[in-house]
Amino acid sequence: MCFERTSSMASSAQFLISPVDKERRREKEEKYDLVDYDSLPEFLKHNEFIVNYYRSEWPLKQTVLSVFSIHNETLNIWTHLIGFLVFLALTGYALSIFQFGVGGEPFVGSTTVGNSSSTFVPLQSLLGIGYRSVNFDVIPTALHPVSRWPFYLYLLGAMFCLLMSGACHLLSCHSAKTSYVMLRLDFAGISGLIVSSFYPLVYYPFACNPFIRDLYLSSITIFGAAVVIVSLLPVFDSPQFRPVRAVLFACMAASGIVPIAHKLMAFGHRPEAVLTTVYEAAMLAFYGLGVVVYALRVPERWMPGRFDVAGHSHQLFHVLVVAGAYTHYLASLVYLGWREAEGC
Repeated sequence: MCFERTSSMASSAQFLISPVDKERRREKEEKYDLVDYDSLPEFLKHNEFIVNYYRSEWPLKQTVLSVFSIHNETLNIWTHLIGFLVFLALTGYALSIFQFGVGGEPFVGSTTVGNSSSTFVPLQSLLGIGYRSVNFDVIPTALHPVSRWPFYLYLLGAMFCLLMSGACHLLSCHSAKTSYVMLRLDFAGISGLIVSSFYPLVYYPFACNPFIRDLYLSSITIFGAAVVIVSLLPVFDSPQFRPVRAVLFACMAASGIVPIAHKLMAFGHRPEAVLTTVYEAAMLAFYGLGVVVYALRVPERWMPGRFDVAGHSHQLFHVLVVAGAYTHYLASLVYLGWREAEGC
């Protein structure tokens, strides 16, 4: 009798639960499992050497929340989200030292290079290196007003690339349409990073030669826009097109060798030109190694399934991209300090 009464009460309670509450309870109880490569729809099949731990067509809510769970995209997401936060912090710190726009505002710091003395914002506090001697006991102003937007454009390009990459790896598993859109934003971010990298590299060394400066900048901007347009083609994100993508982006970045060589021929006697070239050589090495790892899909090619969660090629590629971008940030600070100290 007591059992029957209890059962009756339970049935009544279940009847009182609204459809919305039932749906919420079902979502809580339902678990979205990770699947293997063979179980994936075609739009998610990019690397057959990553065998397991895939999310496949998850609801949007679960897809977003998976940023905090373990799967084969976890480190792909966080390597670039952390990189984005690093560049956001660098941008905030730079803004606290010198304002956006044109130089000429009061700053703390004076510098000495060789036998010449000049004053400008203490960029070395951002660089963390000491190739200049900095005296923080004086409060001078920048000697030569110079546009700072190329420097901030680069930071914006780097943050856009890293944020779009992290979002792409997080959200692309939701649906074919979402994957298509996010991959195009990812490709646009890569192009944006490469193009914006040229602006400090070209604008500051050739600030006194507007024709050469504008020729280089317009050329790379047109090249980047063309790559973004080509990336809209559906075939661009296919696995078969991987080597072509790698070569295209590599050629785009390698075209920076031309203005770098020109800079050395024109200003090779300047310590700033030499230092920035060292940074740029390191940047190209990081990017070049990243492209090779990305195109060859190593080390997972050698041991399929071993590097599904950690250590596969795309994660290594991401780390190398962040390292290259940070190296160019250091070079950009030197460029800005050089031009601000000396003008034309």
